[in-house]
Amino acid sequence: MKIEISATSRKAQGTGASRRLRKAGRVPGIVYGSSEPIMIDLDHNNLYHALRKEAFHASILTLDHEGKKEQVLLRDFQMHPFRQQVMHIDFERVLADKKIHMKVPLHFTNADVAPGVKSGGVISHVLSELNIACLPAALPEFIEVDLAQLSLGHSIHVSDVKLPKGLEIAGHHHAADAVVTVQVPRGAIEAAAEATEATAAAAPAADAKAAGAAKPAAAAAKPAAKK
Repeated sequence: MKIEISATSRKAQGTGASRRLRKAGRVPGIVYGSSEPIMIDLDHNNLYHALRKEAFHASILTLDHEGKKEQVLLRDFQMHPFRQQVMHIDFERVLADKKIHMKVPLHFTNADVAPGVKSGGVISHVLSELNIACLPAALPEFIEVDLAQLSLGHSIHVSDVKLPKGLEIAGHHHAADAVVTVQVPRGAIEAAAEATEATAAAAPAADAKAAGAAKPAAAAAKPAAKK
């Protein structure tokens, strides 16, 4: 998916200038990397709606800066503490021959046919994204994780995820880290534990009752003593 966003140069800087921009419906920002940083501002409404799309956070974006287009990545943005307002945004330029590091979202498929789910298990998502390194042209919008063979009590680990060509795991991930698991529902575990406790508690009472019933029977069976 190609995503393009427009920006204009931001000449005035400082807290007061940024406040005036926001009142005018603009968002102050910066573009940095590979050359001199430039100060920009963008239309707030367009940017706000773009930020709500997953692809905007994990795609190479085309930034149209007053007619000059360049490829960038979203690197950071700040929201107002309680208003639905974007306060500032950062973009980084990308070069076609230089690897980038990105967090790519995970999309989980076939959960409904997973053996573990059919057995009454519940899917638990441990990770929702992976840190990857790749050239810009290889960057995917998302990475698919197939759950069709996932059994109850089992997990899919980072090493099990099939990465698209050109991608490699980066950051703090380890091969053995769990990505998704299928677990027995907590309620079922608690119910089974309660049933076990009840059975264990009932056993001594049953044994005592059986022992009490055996005593009269034993007495009746004992022959009377001769006079």
